[in-house]
Amino acid sequence: MKPILVAAAVSLVVSILFTPYLIRVFSRQGFGQEIREEVQSQHAAKRGTPTMGGVAILVAMWVGYLVSHLMGGDPMTASGLLVLGLTTALGIVGFLDDFIKIRKQRNLGLNKTAKLVGQLIASVLFAILAIRFANSNGVTPASVELSFLRDITVISFGAIGFVIFAYVAISGWSNAVNFTDGMDGLAGGTAAMVLATYVLISFWQLRNDCFAPSGPMPGCYTVRDPLDIAVVAAAAMAACVGFLWWNAAPAKIFMGDTGSLALGGLLAGLSMVTRTELLMIVIGGVFVVEALSVVLQIVVFRSTRRRLFRMAPFHHHFELAGWAETTVIIRFWVLAGISCMFGVGLFYADWLEKAMILK
Repeated sequence: MKPILVAAAVSLVVSILFTPYLIRVFSRQGFGQEIREEVQSQHAAKRGTPTMGGVAILVAMWVGYLVSHLMGGDPMTASGLLVLGLTTALGIVGFLDDFIKIRKQRNLGLNKTAKLVGQLIASVLFAILAIRFANSNGVTPASVELSFLRDITVISFGAIGFVIFAYVAISGWSNAVNFTDGMDGLAGGTAAMVLATYVLISFWQLRNDCFAPSGPMPGCYTVRDPLDIAVVAAAAMAACVGFLWWNAAPAKIFMGDTGSLALGGLLAGLSMVTRTELLMIVIGGVFVVEALSVVLQIVVFRSTRRRLFRMAPFHHHFELAGWAETTVIIRFWVLAGISCMFGVGLFYADWLEKAMILK
């Protein structure tokens, strides 16, 4: 428990203190946000607000993780480093996207091909490495089997299939978080709740590890490095909370694609190393709805030449309907909390059922 608390505390302090430094630096450099034409009237005052604040989240997350290991003396693990590496790689893709937007003074950065290639490289490297590095018990960071609350042993992708699946999942989640990042603190607050949920899940997997010294327990989990996964999730959660201090309405800085792509990759990575890939759809329900709203908007418009929503992603639909921005944000946070609680409930119910059956 101590490494988790240390990672969270250090990451929170670094994020809160480092973010205002970035605000000053980015403001002097003119690294300001460009606003979509469709919402110019609602968000005109935000034009020029410093962006690329995701740098603070990444730095705080890494510092919290490293300090936790330095103080605790526990070795870093393949699972933790792979998830952090995936998060950082996608953060770099997002940083390039943000930087191009700033230099060209428009709300379009990397073209779709360049962004997809960046996501592809990060995803393939993660997937290949995640099914290697078996520990002494023969458990790898990720499994080639599809998972919900645990691995679904009857559905196996095979090595090549898992690489393809990982790319789809990672690019899907990174884009979903990116779509959600359109209002002050919306993506950051939602991500913090999802990450807090994964702290609970990975800690529970640690307490019910099939390879614990005391031997396998009823309903135990075959997950490699659950403690280190919890440390990563705690550091990232605290980094988001610290950043939210400055990103909440009215935002002093935006996370930009640097933060949103990184956080999406982080969530996808956590779902794979905890063997909860389909459960993430429940826990991250707000991100799923935001992404689906974009897809549905495109499909309906191309089919009927009419718009299903006033604007996609979904949060802008309510804004254009007259809701105040803070009202939209808080209500979406409430929905995110409900999704997380429902996901935890499903996870615990599965453990309880298996524990009772095995007893």
